[in-house]
Amino acid sequence: YMGVDTTTERSMSGKLAHTFCVAPMMDWTVQHCRVFHRQLTRHSLLYTEMVAANAIYHHHLRAPDAVVDLLSHHNEHPLALQLGGSNLEQLSVSAKLASQQKFHEINLNVGCPSDRVQHGKMGACLMLQPQIVKDCVHTLMESAPHIPITVKTRIGVDECDSFEFLCDFIARVEQSGCRHFIIHARKAYLQGLSPKQNRTVPPLNYERVYQIKREFPHLCIIINGGIVNLEECQKHLEHVDGVMVGREAYQNPYLLARVDHMIFCDQSKPIPTRKQVVEAMFPYIEEHLKNGGKLHQVTRHMLGLFHGCEGAKQWKQSLSEHAIKPGAGLQVVMDAMSMCVERVSEEDEMCEAAIA
Repeated sequence: YMGVDTTTERSMSGKLAHTFCVAPMMDWTVQHCRVFHRQLTRHSLLYTEMVAANAIYHHHLRAPDAVVDLLSHHNEHPLALQLGGSNLEQLSVSAKLASQQKFHEINLNVGCPSDRVQHGKMGACLMLQPQIVKDCVHTLMESAPHIPITVKTRIGVDECDSFEFLCDFIARVEQSGCRHFIIHARKAYLQGLSPKQNRTVPPLNYERVYQIKREFPHLCIIINGGIVNLEECQKHLEHVDGVMVGREAYQNPYLLARVDHMIFCDQSKPIPTRKQVVEAMFPYIEEHLKNGGKLHQVTRHMLGLFHGCEGAKQWKQSLSEHAIKPGAGLQVVMDAMSMCVERVSEEDEMCEAAIA
């Protein structure tokens, strides 16, 4: 597959892998999704969905060999593991196991506001306890000394949303040795909003993240939240070190096809067509089916690929209807792809012209 197998901080282009990241998203950025995204971009830093440290810990106690399933990947490097939790022993065990799986980075989730996550003493509620976050990061660093440890957070929680509050939080956690902070440019409400509402209702404040970069110029600051195209990414990169794109990358994944050219300045390979991306997935799908997997487990992450193309609706409908049927195989994907007409967009032509 197309990933850059690297254990270093930099991609082949010399730019930091954090320059462009695909956000960790529950139930979405699983292995099948990441392998699909890797066909579109070689250099972007991909993230697992959040994995709870207590789940890794208890799996390890019950069945040490089975814990690998929780940390499985298909060499989609560069790849980061996002952990959730605040129990130091559980985080330590998780980090040690993760280091054996060759992850590029371990990220601590201090941004998710869901009730379930709060009850597990993880996520955005930890912003109110920076000393605990500092101790968690220190433990992760001691347990996995050769892997960068990063923190993903918000600009504030509830009424604690001042610039001074965020500065104090960053400064305290930095004392652990953490040098990379991914900041979702919205505050989180711990009560009264669903996780989905927390991604849309609190207003975006990109300037607050820019301010943090100016206040802490020695830190690597990555901005996240509401970013929908690569032109926006380029504008953000004038102020911060990296951008993280979430739902837009999942729902309109072909946006990733131009990342290597536009963001990482690597034109060594042409931008793949959508059909080439689908065909590049065939060996992986065949292997998955051979091992007893179901077609829809992979193709559900590919439904947005033909977004904006003639036949996109038929592609989605055909895969959604037929990939779930017993015995569904590659022919289902090929039949769905035959309904799509892919034309070079003005956007892609402009990109190619700029590169030329």
